[in-house]
Amino acid sequence: MTTLRAALAAGVARLAAAGIDGAARDARALLAAATGIAPGRLSIEPDRVLQPGEIERYQTFLDRRSRREPVARILERRLFWGRDFQVAPQTLDPRPETETLIAAALDLGPVDRLADLGTGTGIIAVTLLAEWPEATALATDIDPACLRVAAANADRHGVGGRLDCLTSDWFSEVSGRYGLILSNPPYIGAQEMAGLAADVADYDPHLALTDGADGLTAYRQLARGAGLHLLPGGRLMVEIGPTQGRDVADIFRAAGLRDIALLPDFDGRDRVVVARMPE
Repeated sequence: MTTLRAALAAGVARLAAAGIDGAARDARALLAAATGIAPGRLSIEPDRVLQPGEIERYQTFLDRRSRREPVARILERRLFWGRDFQVAPQTLDPRPETETLIAAALDLGPVDRLADLGTGTGIIAVTLLAEWPEATALATDIDPACLRVAAANADRHGVGGRLDCLTSDWFSEVSGRYGLILSNPPYIGAQEMAGLAADVADYDPHLALTDGADGLTAYRQLARGAGLHLLPGGRLMVEIGPTQGRDVADIFRAAGLRDIALLPDFDGRDRVVVARMPE
């Protein structure tokens, strides 16, 4: 018989031996998912015996994590801003750093209409709609499979009726003007891709990671489109890599945007650039 206590200890040891950082955290999450028990209850009933199917699922999860597959990929979900989001192979696995973008948007206050370009899982648009119950949003992506995930996440969190999904290459199919345009675009330069950790390079779609060039292509397109699609006084807000702040600020300034600000993430690294369309 295998108890929860024994299974957890074995899982931690196995992941640690595979060199996984946070082995205890990951083993706990995988065991909870394999057994259908809330993670916080694993220590409450440590002598509960696992069923054969639960053991098999747990071992499969450990196998995958040992090969550096992220827990969010294994479980097909990610916690973001206190909400559970579906993650799919076609979408970027949302990162905690993107919460900096949400915090910055919330600090500006609600808008009537916002656009989230390159939406992926929809975390930006869905989170802001959930926080701003009077707002509506447009979510775009070049991949219709991502839009299906975004729509499912919107329905999951009760905002589907306020979210329009559109297949578009940045602004190519977008019409109208918005009080806030946001994006977490592919910003990793082609020369940086070889240095990515395996749990990113092997599992995140490369289209969501890199432009195949200098990492700034999307920012140039966003800056060009902002003049046509931001309301006077509206904001463009983007996530960036920690070394890109000055370059992105220069791109936005050259496009006629004003009041450009660079905001740090929770680790103090440059993470968000905000700019305003002149009145």
